[in-house]
Amino acid sequence: MSHAARTRRAGSAPHKAIVQVESPYRASRYEAPQPLDLDHAHALMIGIGGCGMSGLARMLRRRGTTVSGVDAQRSEVTQALARDGIEVASEDSCAEVGEEVDVVIASAAVAPDHPLLLDAQRRGIPALTYAETLGLLMRQSTGVAIAGTHGKSTLTAMLGSTLTDCGLDPSVIVGATCPQLADGALGSPVFASPVGYRVGARRVPAGPFEGEDGLLVAEACEFNRSFHHLRPRLGAITSIEADHLDIYGSLDAIIEAFHEFARLIPSSEQGGYLLIAHEGAHRREVCAGLTCTVETIGFSPEADWVVRYDPQRQEVSLSHHGADLGSWGLRMCGQHNAMNAACCAALARVLGGDPATICRSLAAFRGLDRRMQLLGERPHPAGGSIRVYDDYGHHPTAIDATLRALREFERPQERGGRLVCVFQPHQHSRTRFLLEEFASAFSQADIVIVPHIYFVRDSIHEKQKVTAKDLVDRLRSRGVRAMHLYPFEAIVEQLEIVCRGGDLLVVMGAGPVWQVARGFLDAAREAQP
Repeated sequence: MSHAARTRRAGSAPHKAIVQVESPYRASRYEAPQPLDLDHAHALMIGIGGCGMSGLARMLRRRGTTVSGVDAQRSEVTQALARDGIEVASEDSCAEVGEEVDVVIASAAVAPDHPLLLDAQRRGIPALTYAETLGLLMRQSTGVAIAGTHGKSTLTAMLGSTLTDCGLDPSVIVGATCPQLADGALGSPVFASPVGYRVGARRVPAGPFEGEDGLLVAEACEFNRSFHHLRPRLGAITSIEADHLDIYGSLDAIIEAFHEFARLIPSSEQGGYLLIAHEGAHRREVCAGLTCTVETIGFSPEADWVVRYDPQRQEVSLSHHGADLGSWGLRMCGQHNAMNAACCAALARVLGGDPATICRSLAAFRGLDRRMQLLGERPHPAGGSIRVYDDYGHHPTAIDATLRALREFERPQERGGRLVCVFQPHQHSRTRFLLEEFASAFSQADIVIVPHIYFVRDSIHEKQKVTAKDLVDRLRSRGVRAMHLYPFEAIVEQLEIVCRGGDLLVVMGAGPVWQVARGFLDAAREAQP
């Protein structure tokens, strides 16, 4: 049992301080033992099975924290944690926080009224969010925070992989899994297991930050302003658009939140650096008054880092103030992925990566799970086959960019096929606020099938304001062949009727809609004699 837990049990509270913290897990203030030393604490992590939380668990343990966790369901991630010596229990079996626990850490998906959080509050045990804890680790690291409405996971994984190949040994936390994250794109075997984390060196081994606290590369998510808890030395902002309007209410408020994030980066004298998109990131408002070094990146020749992309050859090149860094072939199609790769190259170069190694690494990078991921092909009885992609896209701009890139890359029309899309909207509030934008995002699709909206975080009242039928009606009014179907099994059955040889099937959404793509391929395998 930890010292703090023994003190609580004995009934004599340790020295306490009132700490002002904005958090969903406490009304406005909480009493916490001072100081809260994570390196020698026992942390209970609620929702430990998530990509970010599981990576955070391993980083904490590396620093000396005793870690245990609970999760609502058993998964490959929780089994891997158990194999690594991190005890994971089912939420159903944990009614209260153990006496040995010094701090509770909860994922963003955990509600404030979770029984374990309420128990911790009742007993005076500090409760932190995932973002708050990541911010504490970033204070003891050379932090690199990747922000933006789009591209965060892809750019974070790319950068972690590239820095690894460059010998800079970063720690990485990303909200997706990537087979090349652990050992780099040049070092990973083709069939490496996908992971969403990497635990790197405690000190930066080379480059301009050599000898300083180790690199920590992480996504900086704007949801609920969680990225304001981070303390990066370097940051990137790839794009800023209207999203999470249930939290912000307006695009102006979102821009202001990104400005506040950028202000967290220290001055140029302290090594502070921000890379921001030359277009599409409201850079003038975001960068006003910053003291860090600011550079822009984009396809415009006026940008500090100029990107060139040849979609026919799938080749990206990058120059900095007129000096060529190099060029590389891109395995992930689309202009948006060209920009992600270019941002990665720029950041890796700023951190001291060798230009030739950067280009070779990016040319070998094969992508993330659920990001324009080709799952396979299903043969059609009448001839030909259906190629099946799975994608996480859930914002109108991301949907449009992905469908355009896949149509250009796959060209189903040239083999007599169509682009069939199954899209599950993510959250009722996002669907309602951006309904017209969603309706216009599917111009590249020939057929769109929409299941129920994925219900998460929104209130029951919000759920009643919009349905999948509203989106289908908007799509049909624009001439798109669209239908609403549920459950997922019914969608798989409909796809077996609708799809024909030469078709391209793209399954999209941030919820469990991936089951449709897997189910469609599995049904073909099961039908084989």
